[in-house]
Formats: sequence, C-alpha cells, structure tokens
Amino acid sequence: MEFYTRKAVKEDLAAYCHLQKAHSFMEVTEWNSGEGWDISINDEKFISLTHGELQLLTILTSIRHD
Repeated sequence: MEFYTRKAVKEDLAAYCHLQKAHSFMEVTEWNSGEGWDISINDEKFISLTHGELQLLTILTSIRHD
C-alpha cells in the first residue's frame, strides 16, 4: 500500500473570468511523479497536462494574431 501527499492549489475562478458564477474555482494538483498536473474546473472539466504540454499551451495562447 502506498500513501501520497499531493501538492495542490485552488483559486476562485470568478475573480479572473467574468463568464463564471460566484464560487467557481480552478484546482491544480501536481502528479505524484512530478511530471505534470491535473486541472479541475468546477468539478466539471478535467485536464491532465505534462510539463511540455503546458509549456506549449502557454506559448500558443500568448501568440498575437494581429
């Protein structure tokens, strides 16, 4: 039997997104292996990303298409 203590952080999403209702949240939990994260939005959307996937997502969402 293995027991884990996972690193996680949770924040109010409505403070960042006007489309969200009060008490909406986002929670990010680091994988036990340390190789990526599980992302939960309002317990409705779930995304799992490795370090590389998150890095590329950050790059792609920062590109300006003027």
